[in-house]
Formats: sequence, C-alpha cells, structure tokens
Amino acid sequence: MPLHLSDAALDRFDGGDVVCLVDGEHYPPVTTATLETLESNGAVVAGLVFLGGTEKIEDPTEALAATGTAAEIYTPDGDVLDAIERAILEQNPSLVVDLSDEPVVTYEDRFEIASTILTHGVDYIGADFVFESPEANDVLEQPSLSIIGTGKRIGKTAVSVSIARTMDEEGYDPTIVCMGRGGPPDPVVVDTSERTIDADALIELAERGEHAASDYLEDALLADVPTVGCRRCGGGMAGNPVASNVVAGAERTADLADGFVIMEGSGATMPPVETDARIALIGAAQPLEHVLQYFGQYRVQTSDMAVVTMCEEPLASEEKVRRIEEGITSLAPDLEYLLTTFRPVPGEDIAGRSVFVATTAPESVAPTIETALEEEHGCDVVGLSTNLSNRPKLRSDLDDGMGDADVLLTEIKAASIDVAGRYAKENGLEIVFMHNEATPIRGSVDSLDAGVISLCERTLAGHSPNE
Repeated sequence: MPLHLSDAALDRFDGGDVVCLVDGEHYPPVTTATLETLESNGAVVAGLVFLGGTEKIEDPTEALAATGTAAEIYTPDGDVLDAIERAILEQNPSLVVDLSDEPVVTYEDRFEIASTILTHGVDYIGADFVFESPEANDVLEQPSLSIIGTGKRIGKTAVSVSIARTMDEEGYDPTIVCMGRGGPPDPVVVDTSERTIDADALIELAERGEHAASDYLEDALLADVPTVGCRRCGGGMAGNPVASNVVAGAERTADLADGFVIMEGSGATMPPVETDARIALIGAAQPLEHVLQYFGQYRVQTSDMAVVTMCEEPLASEEKVRRIEEGITSLAPDLEYLLTTFRPVPGEDIAGRSVFVATTAPESVAPTIETALEEEHGCDVVGLSTNLSNRPKLRSDLDDGMGDADVLLTEIKAASIDVAGRYAKENGLEIVFMHNEATPIRGSVDSLDAGVISLCERTLAGHSPNE
C-alpha cells in the first residue's frame, strides 16, 4: 500500500526506531498493511500507542498484537499523553508517526500531542505535516540560559535587560547574544567598556543606514554588559528560525565571556543553541490559547522559569491572569513563575523636567505610564506617543505634541533613533532612554531577582563544560 508522505518525512525512515500512534477507528488489517509499508521504507516500528476509538476493534491490545510487528504496545491508563511519553522514554525513537485520524484526535489534540513529543526532542510527522524539534546546537562552553517568548511585543528585551543587570550585580558576568529581524549581517560584538553607546552613537549608526535600535544595542546600553548582535529571518511554530547567524554569534562568546552566556530569543523564535536553562516570557495580553495551547504549551513545558508580563487592566483582567497562572501550574507543576507589570524607569534623573515620552506600549496604558513617571520620577509629561513602531504617526505625534518639552524620553525600539532621536537632536532636546522594569505581583518566587539568582545557582551546580 503506497505511502502518501512527503519526501521530507520519508527521508527520516533511515533504520531508526519509530513510535506509531494508532486508533480503533481503522480496520486492523489496514493498520497492519500501513505498518508493513513503513518498515519496507526503512522504519523500525518499536512502539504502538493506542489513542482510542472502538468502532472497528474490541480489545486494542489484542488487535495491535495481531499486526505482526515486534512493537511494544502502549494503551492509555486514562491519559493518552502519558502513554505517548512512556513510549518515547522506553523506546527512545527518532520519530513519532501519526496514523490516527478524527474523531479520535482533533486539531487541538494534535497540538497537545506535538508539544508533548517535541518536549522530548523527537520529531513528529503525519500525512501532511512535519514538526521538527527546534535546533539546539551544542556550541557554548560557559554556563548559559536562554530567554524565549510566546509572542512579540511582550517585553522580552526589557526583562532580558533586568535579568542581565541582576546577574551582573551578583557577579555572574553575563554576556548577551541577541537575535533580531534587523540584526547585522555578521555577528557584531559590543563591549561598553571599550565602546561608548549613547544617543549620539546610535544616531550616527542610523545615519549610516544601520538599524540603530536593534536589541543588542538596547541590551548593551541599558544593561551595560557585553553583547553580540545577530540576525534571523522567519520563525516556525515551535520556534526555529528559517535562517540566522546566531550559532556563529554564540561561538564568538568563547573568547568573550568569563561567566554566563544569555541567549536572547526574538519574539516567539528561539535561539538555535543549546543552553543549560531556559526562561519563558509570556504576555498576559496575548490570547490564552497562544500561551497555554498550540506551541505555547511546548515553550512553557521546556522552561525552568516563566515570567508573565503586563498582568494588569486594561491589558489583562484579573480573571485572565488567574487562568494563565492556573494554566502554567497545570502544564508544568514544578516550574517557578512570576506575575509582573511594567513600570518605566528613566536612565537618568528627569525630576523637574518637561518630558515627551515615546513608547511601543499600547495606547490603553499611556495614562499608567504618565502617572508613574510624574509620581515616581518627578517630571512633567507634556506629551506622549505610543506610535514608536509607526514612523508616520510618530512624526505627526512629535510635531503636534512636543510643546515645551526639553527632554525626549524614549525606549530603544523601532523608530526611537532614526525618527524620534533625530527630531530631538534637531530641536535641541536632551535624549534620555527608558527601561521598562518588571514589577512583581505574585508567583512562586518573590521577585525577578530572586528567581534569576536561584536559577543561576542551580545552573552552575548542574553545568558540565564541553570537552
């Protein structure tokens, strides 16, 4: 019986062990014939996991034993995912092949199955899909952690800066490797002890046509630690980039880093580099299913700590935040986590100054930002734009709302340099950069600092340098 699998799937049958997912909605001789065809194409069927369905079989163990393979049979004891995990742990397959179908498995079921399989570093294929476990190149010699996200615009770079600051203060000597969609064509090293990164330097980069607000520059300026800038294009559902120079950037740390290496992801795309530990960033404003289902589940389950940002109205209701918290503890009961909100922290004293603020934050939180700056930092906010990622609207906001401001307070994002920075320089305003600090609400750890220090200690205890 011919297989209707892609060449990419068939190429994986190269004498390696596979586990097959089967159901009881198929007539047993059909399943038997398909297993025989798989084996004739190079697969070694080591395990069969029964997912359910009784239309065409009565006793699944008896029916699967009659297929004639030497495969171990796994029937769920109440939980199909547990049965799949048992098969993977016992058979150590290179591949899981799905021979099941509706109504036994739904689209939602398949994403849960995929997350479970990929968590174990195993590829998962079916009739018209191939889910690959994301790359994890083993190139780092130093203790390391990666910071990944479940989506874009959730404050990952801000939290990364806070993490790097904490690690630096605690003597862990971090170096950050960044990946961005506007990163340099070859990895670029920035060491602030040797090179000044300020507004003038960034404007000069923008005038040369370079991306002057790339994450590695923001990290270098705000965290004041060495950074390596890299680029990536595209991102798969499980987090692999289509193309990147991140591995080459990670390799640069061999001569740079004495302490920890932080591999910082980009949006929901992960660095294709193996690290000792992983921190997942989750945005409370994201749709729940993006966090707790699909491959959000995979990101949570493969992490050692989760930080949930933007946990306040109007971005997320208390009920939604509670559901995210319950979802995290259900998916990964032992995972340390922290619920947070963001509050702006200027890089310099702006007390008594008239300030125009430029941010990528949603317009709905503009009043919160204005209040925090005025009450906690003693400035007068005379204008505010949430259009830092929209150049035409930002220019209009600057023209219409600058008023009598003498300071431009801006995040290092999007058009902060080539539009807002240039405008400020041309109009004689001082430029002050702003960090968004994650303020704890509650969690299994008391603060971001406490969680990071605990994770670093555990990482050092378990780290084994490459030979």
